[in-house]
Amino acid sequence: MAQLSNKIEIYLDRKIDFTKDVILQDDGDGVVYIREWNVEEVQPTDEQLDAVESQANDMEALNQVYANRKAEYPSIEECVHAILDDDLENLQILRQVVKEKFPKENA
Repeated sequence: MAQLSNKIEIYLDRKIDFTKDVILQDDGDGVVYIREWNVEEVQPTDEQLDAVESQANDMEALNQVYANRKAEYPSIEECVHAILDDDLENLQILRQVVKEKFPKENA
């Protein structure tokens, strides 16, 4: 199940500041709901947010692929050394291995 924050951003088709624009709340029971709606657009119904569930799930899966890749890609320091040592071919091979390990198609 997609996070409410992601469904809201997909519904509004933009990034939201969840500290002032839309305030979400969890009362400790694991149910997250909209506490405050401070944007111009009309607050969506549960049905409208449920309608973007699939898109939000896809977005979350893709974001996980990006996080996995980032964790395994060579560090900035390793990239700089590869550039300075004229070893870009090896760097690209390392990056391709990570991309193949975490393909976008499976997201």
